[in-house]
Amino acid sequence: MSQGMLALLAFSPLLITGILLIGFRLPAKIVMPVVFVITALIAGLVWQMEWLRVAASTLQGLIITAGVLWIIFGAILLLNTLKESGAIAVIRNGFVDISPDRRVQMILVVWLFGCFIEGAAGYGAPAAVVSPLLVAIGFPAMAAVMIGMMVQSTPVSFGAVGTPILIGVDKGLDKTLLEPIAQSQGVDWTQVLHFVGKEVSLMHAFIGILMPLFMVVMTTRFFGRNKSWAEGLAIAPFAIFAGLAFTVPYALTGWFLGPEFPSLLGAMVGMLIVVPAAKAGFLIPKKTWDFAPADEWPADWMGKLEVSVQDLSTNRKIPMWSAWLPYVLMAGLLVVSRVFPEVKSWFLAINFKFPDLLGVEGVSSSFAPLYLPGGIMVIAVLFAIVLHRMSGRMVSRAFSDSSKVLFGAGFVLMFTIPMVRIMINSGVNMADLASMPVTMASAVASTFGEIYPVFAGAIGAMGAFIAGSNTVSNMMLAQFQFGVGENIGVSPLFIVSLQAVGAAAGNMIAIHNVVAASATVGLVGREGQTLRRTIIPTIYYVSALGLIGWIALHFFNVPGLVNWSAN
Repeated sequence: MSQGMLALLAFSPLLITGILLIGFRLPAKIVMPVVFVITALIAGLVWQMEWLRVAASTLQGLIITAGVLWIIFGAILLLNTLKESGAIAVIRNGFVDISPDRRVQMILVVWLFGCFIEGAAGYGAPAAVVSPLLVAIGFPAMAAVMIGMMVQSTPVSFGAVGTPILIGVDKGLDKTLLEPIAQSQGVDWTQVLHFVGKEVSLMHAFIGILMPLFMVVMTTRFFGRNKSWAEGLAIAPFAIFAGLAFTVPYALTGWFLGPEFPSLLGAMVGMLIVVPAAKAGFLIPKKTWDFAPADEWPADWMGKLEVSVQDLSTNRKIPMWSAWLPYVLMAGLLVVSRVFPEVKSWFLAINFKFPDLLGVEGVSSSFAPLYLPGGIMVIAVLFAIVLHRMSGRMVSRAFSDSSKVLFGAGFVLMFTIPMVRIMINSGVNMADLASMPVTMASAVASTFGEIYPVFAGAIGAMGAFIAGSNTVSNMMLAQFQFGVGENIGVSPLFIVSLQAVGAAAGNMIAIHNVVAASATVGLVGREGQTLRRTIIPTIYYVSALGLIGWIALHFFNVPGLVNWSAN
């Protein structure tokens, strides 16, 4: 079978998913079981992957699904607990006090707070946290999911305290081959990763400046009463200011401190700059923008998670600091559990490990309930119950409402994530073929030759679209990208950096991330509507990244590490 036909077969599960979800507007609960079966058949019959390995990969995906559902449950439970305690009413009023303008509110909540959560936790946590919070302060559920997915772009390459670089790129490159070469040039492996992090932070910094503006204009266009791009563009000076307030410290941190802290410190510095500016009305238009009244919203904007004005009215007097403290505790625990080894080991004390599932070597998984963001959110919930002196009846309602949201998401994810694991694990087969993702990437590389840097970021985005993870995309494709760079005579580590940035952008259209975010606001079944919108900023991101690749290819030849080679 020709390489072109193999690439087409490898791509067919994604193509069918897009056609059914976006073209035919079928719900994911129908689409993903069909695509899972198609993927398993292609893996078994074409790639000649052992059926036991297909089954083990499916089981591996189900264990990962449990972790994703745990995160979703934690995020919804924290929101519902704070709704019951009256804290959400206080938080909502606090945002209104900063600015009643919904455009400003989404920049503060999604762009700055969301970037901080991504830097601390990763793994889809920003959308799971900010989407229900946006609903709580008065945004349509569909808009909340769209915006929540869009923040999973610029900060993602340094999410979970640098995991996509420190684990994704590190485990994705062949250290056995490459580390001795680096050492022969007087460079240790940490410097190699730091170099990639520096390149990645600069690329994101240039492209990410416009992401807050994208969030605003897409919201005013698709969810405003006037369906207007202009109403979003009216706040462009403030949105770009907020973009710079994050990306400048983000890039400086990536350049000087390494890959652990760009998203965390960028968001913290950004909040310190942007919140006072918003309070002062700096660069904010005089005309306030808001959604139409909720009773005028189309039915498909609404999710099962509804937080009405009546829900937010409360006689309980909670200070602002107390209302925010559970979220602050959550963010703090996420940071210390990722940064300090002693604390990390404590959170990993309970870790259910599943090595070599069904006896298949290399197909393993684990579930650490305390270390995952879901466990940390539950700790924040317990803290809130005590802090806000909640009654048993209030706690019971919060748990009941949160549990109901999981069932729809669980059904979809139990097919989506196993499909991903089959594709990733297909590299071990009896047909002596590369894995399905690498086969697709190889076809693109051979097609475009020396202009490949223009498309390297799109390959990374494709990997994240499949895997739902920047880290996994880097692990799958970093060595492949490095090799392409060598073969076409372009700096291999620069190509790897393009990969890492593109993989971050691909998170905006990652199917199981969309399903997970939709579940937090009760929108399961309408994932295609979100994908049709988030593809717009994804195209912007990979196009801008392609332009950077083209400019670098034609005008720059950076000396030093970027030019090293395994040849």
